[in-house]
Amino acid sequence: MSRLEELQKVNPQIEIKCVCDDSFLAYGRVVDVDPAEMIEMVKKSAPIPETGSKYVPALEAIDTMPLAQEYNETLCGQLDEQWGLCWGHSSTMNALEWHTCNEFNVGVTDLVLLLAKRGDLNKEGKLDSAKVKAFYLPEGKMIEVYSDTLHFCPCEVSKSGFSCVVGLQRGTNTDIDPEMKKDPLVTAKNKWLIAHEDMKGMVEHGCFPGIFGENWTIKTID
Repeated sequence: MSRLEELQKVNPQIEIKCVCDDSFLAYGRVVDVDPAEMIEMVKKSAPIPETGSKYVPALEAIDTMPLAQEYNETLCGQLDEQWGLCWGHSSTMNALEWHTCNEFNVGVTDLVLLLAKRGDLNKEGKLDSAKVKAFYLPEGKMIEVYSDTLHFCPCEVSKSGFSCVVGLQRGTNTDIDPEMKKDPLVTAKNKWLIAHEDMKGMVEHGCFPGIFGENWTIKTID
């Protein structure tokens, strides 16, 4: 039994497909590159914490790699891309975000992404979580997630945690000047976020309660 088959067996509540499946093409694409050097660097420089999750918009160890600069040329049309990392422990959707640029993800470990489209939002800007789809990103694969795809922190496949390289236009997800904030959905530069209505802490801190229905949780297989 493959890891995806094991994952689906313990998560009958939601269909999980591989990013290699044609159904992923509406959300992004698999990039035909070998990011092994980048994965090796991440494993050396950023071990997975015992608890919680972390995100760094630009992690120097990978952001300054010649391979990252190569990707800027070949994948980003010579734009200045930042190469950061999201890693730790997470298993529940909780919120979804989007940017005005595409996002590159490299599976340093196996992980699951919970995704939707901006076109799935209703007239009030809210999302029925029944429209959320789950995709398995195996270790060693790189994907490009389109700018109109809603996404958030990956879910771990193993209890040991997850690790995911995140490539975005430089400055994305960095601190915003609160005095210049005009849109209540903007929580960082180039980041629009809606929280699940059950996430009272996020809502109390000003996040829009824009997701209703099941707050999806992915169970680990090992």
